[in-house]
Parts: sequence; C-alpha cells; structure tokens
Amino acid sequence: MVLNQFGVIDVHGDDATSFLHAQLTNDIQSLGVGSAQLAGFCSPKGRLLATLLVWRAGNAMRILVSRDLVAPLTKRLSMFALRAKINLINTTDHLTVVGFAGNVYVALLQCFEMLPEKARAKIDASCGELIRMSDVNNLPRFLWVGPKATIEAKIATLDATHHMRKVEPALWDWLDIHAGEPRVNAATSEQFVPQMINFELIGGISFRKGCYPGQEIIARCQYRGTIKRRMVLAHATQAHAGVEVFHSEHSGQPCGMVVNSSSAPKGGVDCLVQLQLSALDTGSIHIGSPFGPLLIFPVTPRFVYDELL
Repeated sequence: MVLNQFGVIDVHGDDATSFLHAQLTNDIQSLGVGSAQLAGFCSPKGRLLATLLVWRAGNAMRILVSRDLVAPLTKRLSMFALRAKINLINTTDHLTVVGFAGNVYVALLQCFEMLPEKARAKIDASCGELIRMSDVNNLPRFLWVGPKATIEAKIATLDATHHMRKVEPALWDWLDIHAGEPRVNAATSEQFVPQMINFELIGGISFRKGCYPGQEIIARCQYRGTIKRRMVLAHATQAHAGVEVFHSEHSGQPCGMVVNSSSAPKGGVDCLVQLQLSALDTGSIHIGSPFGPLLIFPVTPRFVYDELL
C-alpha cells in the first residue's frame, strides 16, 4: 500500500532532539537509532494537535504525520524554535511511504538484510527505514519510508519477482483501527486530551519526562481525576473522522466523536470512537444525531475499559 495519507517532516540541526523532546508528549531524548516512537503534539490546553511517529533518520529526526497536518504542524513547531538550532523541512514530496501486511518476510528480505522483530523496532538501509508496526490478527505489518525513486524501483522488482498484491491505502487505515492506534488529522485536531483516545495505553506518553505544551493538564488527568472518556472500536453503516456521536436518550449534547474510520471488508465502516464511558450503560449511540446510523460495538467496551482502568 502506497500510503499517500501520510506526510513527512525532517528536523535537522544540533538541537533537533532536545527541541522535539521539549515539545512532544514522549521521551525523545532516549529514542535510539533502532526504534520509532509514538508521540503527540498538544496545545497549551492539553489537546492533541497531531499524533506522530518519530524516529532518527541519519542526522535528522523524522516525523510521520497525517498529510493534511504537515503544513500547520511545521508552522506551529517553527513558532517554538526561538534560538534552537533546527531546520524543519517538509520532505513529503521526496519520500515514499509504503505499508506491507501479511506474509511479506521473503519479499522484504530482498531489500533488507534483516527485518525488525518487535513493534516499532527499526532497521536502516540505503533504501530507507523499515519499521515494524503493531500486528493485526496475527498479521505482521511494516512501514517502509525512503527516497521516492529508490523505493519505486524496488517495488517494481518485488512486483515482478514476488507477485505482491497492491491494495488501496485505505486498508492501512482499517488495520490501524483494528490495532487500536488513533490518528489525529485536520478534522480532529485539538479535539482530544491524549487519554481520551487511549494514547497513554499504546505508549504515546511519558509521564517521567520534563514539561511540554499541555503537560500539566495531561498529568492532572492521569493522577488526580477519573478518565471519563475513552476510545472504543465500533461499526456503522457510515461515519467519518470528526463527526459527533449522540446517545439515544440524551439528544441535547453529543457524547463523543469519531476519531478514525475506514471501509470494512464486509460493508459499512469500522471506526475508533471517543465516548463518555457512562453513555455505554444504557440506550444506544448514533452517528451525527440521536436518530443517525447506529454504532455497533464488536466487543463489550465497558468491560474492556473497566479492566484497563
């Protein structure tokens, strides 16, 4: 899957690591060359402006983000640069991001001497970086990010020798949804405190690092209060990121919002939905209005999150 839904920002300069460490929700200082890391960039109110995947690419720090947030994220990060020795470069047009899923080991070993074995482990090669992502239904997933011309040539060779099946990039979105990995985009930017979309549960937050924008609010949610909103997996006939959801018995106010959605193999859409947990106790939940498409939950979300909390 050629993943055009993503964009890439490279951060160069002597202060690239310390700068990102001071801006993002995770510990960038300790990020090794052999791994990638989830992180968030938040407003001073603790709301996620973007969710990111961050790793070291040569002498730069590389950021993978929803493509529609590349420009606003670059602009906002630049506002905090001050005297930091950094240079933010939008490298989206010069790189290709490809997703692989399934029985792809033999094919990828034609391009890489070895493959990363654990989630978010990373292998570097002349043709780019290969990152292991979270498995879905016991199927391994990999992200390959590298120079556009190089990857296109390599993919053409793999197509000829291994008859790899190309599919639409939306399948990657569906796999991310079933891995429980939210992606904030332009439609949902500044809508969620990280814990509302389970970001700390999947390794997107460090509570031991220093300050960053919104850190006080995020820490207070974690240690001083009960988290009343969580993200759950759901199915509906239709839904899209940013649309509000409503409880059948409380029509006045929305009880949550769709975080991500993608077409499901058997019809309709699967989605990640941020919800007030109390809304799961009675009644039903609908997309767009109390009378909109019904949300169906494939697992019992209240039980799952009682166990987590």
